[in-house]
Amino acid sequence: MDAHETSLFSAVLIISIVLGVVLVYFIITIVRHQKRNQQLYKSKILAEITTLEKERARIASDLHDELGPVLSAVKFKINSLDIRSPEDQVILDKSNKNIDDIIRRMREIANNLLPNTLMRKGLAEALEETIDDFNRMGPLRIQFAHHLPAIEKDKAINIYRMMQEIIHNTIRHAGATQLRIECKTVRQTLVILTEDDGAGFDYIEQSRKNTGLGLRNLLSRTDVLGGNMYIESRPGKGTKYTFEIPL
Repeated sequence: MDAHETSLFSAVLIISIVLGVVLVYFIITIVRHQKRNQQLYKSKILAEITTLEKERARIASDLHDELGPVLSAVKFKINSLDIRSPEDQVILDKSNKNIDDIIRRMREIANNLLPNTLMRKGLAEALEETIDDFNRMGPLRIQFAHHLPAIEKDKAINIYRMMQEIIHNTIRHAGATQLRIECKTVRQTLVILTEDDGAGFDYIEQSRKNTGLGLRNLLSRTDVLGGNMYIESRPGKGTKYTFEIPL
């Protein structure tokens, strides 16, 4: 190789090295930028969810600790009235029934906002209680099989909300008669499997339209938990969800 060819080869080699370094730097910069954006997105979603749960807890506390006693006091006072007319007694009885209905409904709303069982006894019993309530109301029949470990409160709340979303979506949209929910632990990962016999849907089309608020809620909470969500669904074939959440 003469001097000219050597110089040309050296120049090409130097240019290739420089281009390679620039390309590697460019790729690293893009990856860092994507990771930074992903972290910012997760932080934003976490802040929104945390704010939402705090607001739910505040409203539940107000309903239970303030409005409940007030309504009970009102009921006590109207029952202490000296009623002589049968017509007035009928009105009083109806008023008592209305107050009882309001108190019962208020407790249901407060429990839906922040279940006492979830706070006192943990995720497994809270899900069992909620599923029993839905099974009593019908027509959807829910089977729940689980082997749940103790889970920290914040994580348990997110998982509980995800299962609420699955059940509500199945009732509102799937037209299903059966829903199976299974929770198990596999190598420090909580695996949640749900499957219904409903109408199913085109997940790709639904994602393209970006109209599924329930799906976005599930994805957001899964991201916050650092987990993965998989969906199998086709029109007429039901829907399967798989969640993998690190413990």
